[in-house]
Amino acid sequence: MGAAQRRWAGVARRAVRAGAEPERVFALAHAVVARWWEQALQWEREKVWPRRLHQVAGGDAGGDLEWWRIVGRDAVVFPEVVAVADVLLDPAMAQLVWVDSGAGQPQALPVDGSFCRRLGERVGREWLGPLAAADHGGPLIAWMGSVIRLRRGAGGPPGYDNDPWWLRREHQPVTMAGQLRVLGKEKRAPGSGTMWRTVVPPSSGCRSASAIGWSREQLLQLRGVQSGPTAEVARQLLQGLGHSAGLVEAAWKRTAVAAVNGGVPLEEVARWADMSPGTLRSMLTAGSQEEDG
Repeated sequence: MGAAQRRWAGVARRAVRAGAEPERVFALAHAVVARWWEQALQWEREKVWPRRLHQVAGGDAGGDLEWWRIVGRDAVVFPEVVAVADVLLDPAMAQLVWVDSGAGQPQALPVDGSFCRRLGERVGREWLGPLAAADHGGPLIAWMGSVIRLRRGAGGPPGYDNDPWWLRREHQPVTMAGQLRVLGKEKRAPGSGTMWRTVVPPSSGCRSASAIGWSREQLLQLRGVQSGPTAEVARQLLQGLGHSAGLVEAAWKRTAVAAVNGGVPLEEVARWADMSPGTLRSMLTAGSQEEDG
């Protein structure tokens, strides 16, 4: 932690020299790593953060693991936040993003791209690259998209979509206070919020968010692309968007079925799906009959 604090002083100076506000650079890097933190429970190869968390908890988080994951997050991930901020300010890393995007011949960002592979190495996790590259709905891919659009000169007037340091509202990490309030409510009166997480597979929501995020980034990258070698890329991406739309629809339907089957009231599921209970009931019934057929 001490080494990371000393390193941050140098990173902040680099940000100023690059014309960026250190606070915004740190906020973006923190959002990237906080998103990893939420995903890390599924990372079998992640060994560093669990060990640090137990140290922060005095040796063993024990039965209060969920509480400690909330209050200990920012301390545990601080070294990685500094490392990611350093990466985002590195012109050589921005060049890798540009190369991965196809440079003058646009292409979809690859899962095994040089940027994410090198990013994994610089945060001490060589295996992280493909996982980071596949997180299409997150702040890292949004930053990469901004870098690409600026290099192509395809951005519009100054605004969030071509500002690498703009942190979208949906990418801002949930605060410690907010997480603790949710945790406290769940412990005092477990209700439908807890039930949703219990009966609905997390993979459904992840697939939906990933598909939506991927679609948004690809559309932004296509801004101003109408002819030449990029026409084929546009056609392929539009096909991908159609596929993503189908995945999103299938994911929300699976989520609705799982919630209803798990005991969540039909009326609550209907509000989530933004439709009437009758329409939802008919849709679920029709889907069930198709599967039986």
